Amino acid sequence: MQDETEKQTAASENDETATPEVAEAVAGENTEDTATADDVGPEATLGDILIAVEELWPASLAEKWDRVGLVAGRTERPVRRVLFAVDPTLDVVRDAVARGTDLLITHHPLMLRGVNSVAATDPKGEVVHELIEGRCALLTVHTNGDSAVGGVSDVLADIFGLQDVEPLSAADEGLPEEGIGRIGDLPQAVTLGDFAATVYGAMPAVAGGVRVAGDRQAVIRRVAVCGGAGDSLMDTVREAGADVYVTGDLRHHPALEARETARGQRPYLIDVSHFASEWLWLPAAADALTNVLSDQNFDVEVQVSSINSDPWDFVMIGSPNQIDL
Repeated sequence: MQDETEKQTAASENDETATPEVAEAVAGENTEDTATADDVGPEATLGDILIAVEELWPASLAEKWDRVGLVAGRTERPVRRVLFAVDPTLDVVRDAVARGTDLLITHHPLMLRGVNSVAATDPKGEVVHELIEGRCALLTVHTNGDSAVGGVSDVLADIFGLQDVEPLSAADEGLPEEGIGRIGDLPQAVTLGDFAATVYGAMPAVAGGVRVAGDRQAVIRRVAVCGGAGDSLMDTVREAGADVYVTGDLRHHPALEARETARGQRPYLIDVSHFASEWLWLPAAADALTNVLSDQNFDVEVQVSSINSDPWDFVMIGSPNQIDL
């Protein structure tokens, strides 16, 4: 085995006897490496990401009661990795930090209502501390992400194959195709039961599943959708002539009143998980942001969280002591 001195001597001799062709090849490789490094695009900052997000999901489209935009973070800091999620829960934030995420974009706001403290003794305060200590910014895209072209309800309409889609409730500020909810037509009429099966198959697996109000064999074609909680749009859905309405968080009284008003007829109701209906938007949002940043030559990795933040863990159907009605 050569000692270190012999190795260095041999290396020097090899360098001295290198042919001009070899030297030229090595120089060429170094030049290529340098050229590759020079070709790398500019590093994106949080401020750059905010501009891209505003282009895709303008804050002006947010409902007046909503709180969207930057929650935590310095705009001058570099962003190399972005993570999309539905909720800014502690599990989601810790996962983001563990991934080395520089920016977490969530659909739901961390602080929709005013707070007097962000002490770590409070769940929301703990989230804030985890974000800051993990050097991860937080940005909210909520009802502006619902209303925008390519937003939550647009994604649902696309998944269900709706045609001639338009907003259920047009945005006060924005394009004609922007607003809360969407309504359109299926390519051909199907039974309510078959369409409900399509909805169920499209949703991420959650404990609550999908609930349906209406005649399983009824034939439907005109479909209204609203990701998240949409029971405030019941009157609008009925006026738009929808055969069925797909939304989440349908509460007892609004759903019952809608069924009473319709006298058991149209619009039928399909109640899905709030979380599941909005999670479907995340991959599309990640792709949209990646495309905008790529157009500006920014190299940013954009990911989607796989953490299920639906609050329910299991459901029980039937019981040995079930009351017969």
